[in-house]
Amino acid sequence: MPKQSAGILLFRGHGPDLEVLLVHPGGPLWARKDAGAWTIPKGEFGPDEDPLTAARREFAEETGVALVGPFHALSPIRQRAGKVVHAWACRGDCDPAALRSNTFELEWPPRSGKRQKLPRGRPRGVLLAGRRALQDQPRPGRPPRRARAPAGRA
Repeated sequence: MPKQSAGILLFRGHGPDLEVLLVHPGGPLWARKDAGAWTIPKGEFGPDEDPLTAARREFAEETGVALVGPFHALSPIRQRAGKVVHAWACRGDCDPAALRSNTFELEWPPRSGKRQKLPRGRPRGVLLAGRRALQDQPRPGRPPRRARAPAGRA
């Protein structure tokens, strides 16, 4: 069975003013990658766990915000590597500057023996960057755009 992840797409606004919350992976491996790296807050779950429960847990871990819903199921997608991602949309609002991600420990630099605590994601400012980040995602048949994050937003 393929690995599975669950996440929540938080959105606010209407029509052309619609904004979504996206996160950027944390840690040194993603520090200089922007185009194509943005995603919804999500994480893996086991075969005995309810996917929506996992999605709510992962959202809280990656942003510090506990959502109450309502949640609207979106169609699952299969990523290139085979992982299946289940997602729910939820209307809501939050202050991007107040978002806080949990941390993980990593030996960095590799084989140095030094361990660092690093954020799992970089959620700060993503509501403002959401539209640009979506535009930077690679599309089938089109190479990804080379874009730079605005100062202080990524």
